[in-house]
Amino acid sequence: MNKNLKQAALDYHQHPVAGKTSVALTKPTATQYDLSLAYTPGVAEPVKEIAKNPDDAYRYTNKGNLVAVITNGTAVLGLGNVGALAGKPVMEGKAALFKRFADIDVFDIEIDCEDPEKIIETVIHIAPSFGGINLEDIKAPECFVIEQTLKARLNIPVFHDDQHGTAIVIAAGLLNALELQGKTLANSHIVCLGAGAAGIATMKLLLKLGAQRDHIYLIDRNGVIHLGRDDLNSYKQEFAIKTEKRTLADAMQNADIFIGVSGPDLVSTAMLKTMAAKPIIFALSNPVPEIMPNLALEARSDLILATGRSDYPNQVNNALCFPYIFRGALDARATAITTKMELAAVEAIRSLAKLPVPAEVLAASHETVLAFGPGYILPKLIDPRLKKIVSEAVMKAAK
Repeated sequence: MNKNLKQAALDYHQHPVAGKTSVALTKPTATQYDLSLAYTPGVAEPVKEIAKNPDDAYRYTNKGNLVAVITNGTAVLGLGNVGALAGKPVMEGKAALFKRFADIDVFDIEIDCEDPEKIIETVIHIAPSFGGINLEDIKAPECFVIEQTLKARLNIPVFHDDQHGTAIVIAAGLLNALELQGKTLANSHIVCLGAGAAGIATMKLLLKLGAQRDHIYLIDRNGVIHLGRDDLNSYKQEFAIKTEKRTLADAMQNADIFIGVSGPDLVSTAMLKTMAAKPIIFALSNPVPEIMPNLALEARSDLILATGRSDYPNQVNNALCFPYIFRGALDARATAITTKMELAAVEAIRSLAKLPVPAEVLAASHETVLAFGPGYILPKLIDPRLKKIVSEAVMKAAK
C-alpha cells in the first residue's frame, strides 16, 4: 500500500468521528410521552410479553435484524494474531458491509481470549440479544471447534464467514469458470494451497458439489497432505490421499484448478506452465496474490484468473455472500444456516453473473461492457440485484 493510501485509510477511520459505525434511534424520543414509552413505565409492557413468550422478542426488539460479528483477533486478514482490540476496525468494517448491502444491524464484539471453551461460553451467554452470530478472523483449528459447538448449542444461525463465505463465493466463480473452460468439477484435478479455515471449508463444499476426493491436493506449509504424514490434525487428515506428490510444484503438474488461500508470491510461472490445458487460477491471497495476474497471463493465455483484489477482474469477495446469507436466514427466522442454504447461495451468485449487467453497475464499476465470460465470472460487489436474488434463494432454502 502506498503512503498516500495508508494516510487516507487512517484519516477515513479517524474523521469526522472515530470508527465506522454508530447506534441510530428507530423511535421518536422528542417528548415526555415518547420517553415514557421508550423507557419507564411503558417499556415494562414488552418485557412482560417476552417473559411469557420469548419469541415476542422478534416483535418488540431489534433481535430479528441484529447480528453479532465476533472475533478474538487471532487471524485478522493477512496480519495474523494481532489481538482482539486491533481486530476491531475489521469487525466495524464487516458491520458497515452488513448495513450497506443487506440493511442488517450489527454489534461488533471483540473477545480478548484464545481459549475456545471460554469463547464458546461467552458467545452462548450473549446470544439471546441477537438473531444471528457471524464469527470472524479466528484461527484454525480452533475456529472449527468453536463454530461446530455453537451451531449445536444455539437456536440462531451461526456462520464462520472465513470458512463458508469464502467457500460459497469460490464455488460460484469456479463453477462458472469450469463451464467456460468446457470442464466439469467431477473430472478436474484441484490444487488448494492453504489448509486453514478457508481452504478446508472450500474443499468440503466442492466435494458436496461433485469434486472427487482423490483429485484434491490440499497443501499446507509442510507440503502435500498425504496418508504418510503423521503431523495432521483431524481436519487435515480428512483430505490425506495416497500419492507420491510432495511439493506444490509436484501437485501443479496436469492440475486443472489452482486455489490459493495462503500467502504472496508462492506460485511461479514455471508451475503454471505444467498445468493442464485451459487451467483455472484463483490466487486469493490479499493484498498480494500467490501469483500476480500479469505474470500468470504472460505464462498462460488459456487460463481464467480470479483474485481477491478489486483492481483486477473476477474479484472473489465474501461480501458477495455473507450479507445476503444472513438477510435470507433472518427473514426466514432460520435456526441454523444449512448446507442447502449455502448451495442455494452458490447457485444464486453464479446465475447472476450470466444476466445482463445494468447500466448503473457498469457506471459504478467504471466499465463500458461486462458480460459472462473469462473476465466476468462473478457479479460485481455493487450489483443491487444481489440482495434480492441471493437473499430470496437462501430464504427459500431455509423454509
